[in-house]
Amino acid sequence: MKVIETELEGVLVIEPQIFSDNRGMFFESYNKSRYRTDVVDAEFVQDNVSVSKKNVLRGLHYQLNNPQGKLVSVLEGEVFDVAVDIRKGSPTFGQWASVILSAENRRQFYIPENFAHGFCVLSNTAIFSYKCTAAYAPGDEYTLHYSDHDIGINWPCEKPLLSDKDKIGLSLAELDNSLPTYQG
Repeated sequence: MKVIETELEGVLVIEPQIFSDNRGMFFESYNKSRYRTDVVDAEFVQDNVSVSKKNVLRGLHYQLNNPQGKLVSVLEGEVFDVAVDIRKGSPTFGQWASVILSAENRRQFYIPENFAHGFCVLSNTAIFSYKCTAAYAPGDEYTLHYSDHDIGINWPCEKPLLSDKDKIGLSLAELDNSLPTYQG
């Protein structure tokens, strides 16, 4: 396994070791002791899977009082995945990191607690997997608008398909009182 640091502290790209032969391939998608040593010392409590079609954009989501760290990957298809530092006072506040995740490259992306997360689907369909450090709390979820000009994410889809809640997401400035604080 190879762990690649991004420009955002704690946001990591993980490349698992792939074993391939004429029968197909095998890789370890998660190993608690190894990930605790090499990636993050976190307890994952919920796994989710979403299926989306091309140009679906989900996010940018976060939970304030029940923050979730997420280990995400793609089981089928390809997505452009993004983490945004929304921690007030952080030296990288408002900055983002991205990675292409696909069934072919088998990469994973770790997004720590107190970061917003979203993705858009590049393939005809995508099956997306999330391991989360906290349970989903619908009353605690916030949506940062995917096209907030102060963040400036270069999404690779011109006309994204959005849920109603993602259409009305708020800017960082509008969310100011609902953002986590950087702990240093």
